[in-house]
Parts: sequence; structure tokens; C-alpha cells
Amino acid sequence: MAGVSSSQFSFVCCLLFLFLFMIISETRAQPSYFLNHFCDNDKGNFTANSTYHANLNTLLSNLTSNVEIDYGFYNSSYGQNSEKVNAIGLCRGDVKPGECRHCLNMSTALLTRLCPNQKEAISYHDKCMLRYSNRTIFGVVETWPSFYMWNANNATDVEQFNQVLGNLMRNLTSIAASGDSRRKYAAANAYASNFQTIYGAVQCTPDLSDQDCNDCLVGAISEISSCCGGKRGGRVARPSCNIRYENYRFYGEPVTADAPAPSL
Repeated sequence: MAGVSSSQFSFVCCLLFLFLFMIISETRAQPSYFLNHFCDNDKGNFTANSTYHANLNTLLSNLTSNVEIDYGFYNSSYGQNSEKVNAIGLCRGDVKPGECRHCLNMSTALLTRLCPNQKEAISYHDKCMLRYSNRTIFGVVETWPSFYMWNANNATDVEQFNQVLGNLMRNLTSIAASGDSRRKYAAANAYASNFQTIYGAVQCTPDLSDQDCNDCLVGAISEISSCCGGKRGGRVARPSCNIRYENYRFYGEPVTADAPAPSL
């Protein structure tokens, strides 16, 4: 057998090192796709290749298959009895349908890897939220698991800033809560002192009633003082609703839904 030269050996080693580096880099980069995610071990686990596992894969692979849905909300179930899986996918109100489906499909692929055997899990991305569970989650207000994020910059004239912010959020809550079963979303801006503009957006999963949406948003807004008080921007994300405000425009024009509103 012919021997391997030192140059050939070095070349093979370089290829192996590059391959391992790419794998490690990809693995580290993937979780950063999400703002946050939660794998709920308290709600139970499933075993690989079980009926529940198969139902979960089937449900998630078909969650965004209905291209007639152009309003960014997907909710579906698959399976029977204890093997039944429920899932919700929600995109921000200004995200276009194709971009929405891409976000949810990416979330599906990554969340099932990060939570490989948990029956319940949720992921938060800047443009979409995905959650699934073995229990009923449709039309139910969920406030946990939640998380906060805030802008590092401080607002000036905090008292007046908070007053304008509070009025803006209350107005947006009223608009979003009155939305239909396709979308409960509102975004707008308001002007505070010292040339400060506040951009805000609020959203509920549209399977909620108007009152439940309102209550969820009011609860999220009440947490601003403890998480983001005095900051120029912040967000509170819950499974059933989310709020955000910034000193820059972070949203686009809302997408107009063409499909008829489904019944709840």
C-alpha cells in the first residue's frame, strides 16, 4: 500500500477541521434565530418514533400548507385523544404571507431540535411565534412563558414619555382587541417631548375574544414599568399577546387579508 505524503495528510486534516468548524458554527448560530424559546418539561415528554412524535411532525409539516391563509395566523390539530397535538403559528401583522410561512417553517425545524422530546414548546422570533402542546390552547389566554427585552437607551423627560407611551398603548389595545378572527393587531406612533417619537405595536392571537385580548394586552402593558421603565424601547411577549415600543419604526404597513375571516 502506498504511503500518504505529509502534504496529503495536512490537506485531509484541513478539510476535517473546516468541516467540524462549519458544524460547530451552524449549531451555535441556530438558537440565535429566536429571541427566546422554552421547552416545557412539566407538561410531559414523548419518546422518539412514538405516535405522538409522528402526529407532531405531521402537524408541523402541514401547518403553513394552506396558501389561502394570508393573514398570518395558523392554528391546527392532529391526532386523537392523548396523542392529539395542537399548534399555533402567529406572524406580526405587517409580515407578508411568504415571509410569514418562511419564518414559521424555520421555527418548526429549529424548535423541534431544541426541544426534541417535550410535548409543549414555544419559540419567539421577531416576525413570528410558534407554539405546540398536547393540551387545548385555542381560545385560551396564556401569559406564560413570557419574556422581556428593552432598549439600552434612556428616555428623556421620563414622566412625560411614560404618559404619551401609556396613551399610545391604550389606544392600540382598543384597536387590536376589536379585530376579527384573522388579525388582532395595531401599530402607530406618538410624539413626546424633546423631539422623541414613540413607535408602538400590539398583537393578540386572533382566536381570543375581544375581552380576553384586551385583558392580555393590559396585563402585558402593566409590566413595562418593571421590565423597561425609563427606556426608549421595550417589549413584553406572551403566548397569547405581545407588545413592543421603540424610538424608531420597527414595523411596516399592515398586510391586508384577502381571505374571508374564519369562524372561531
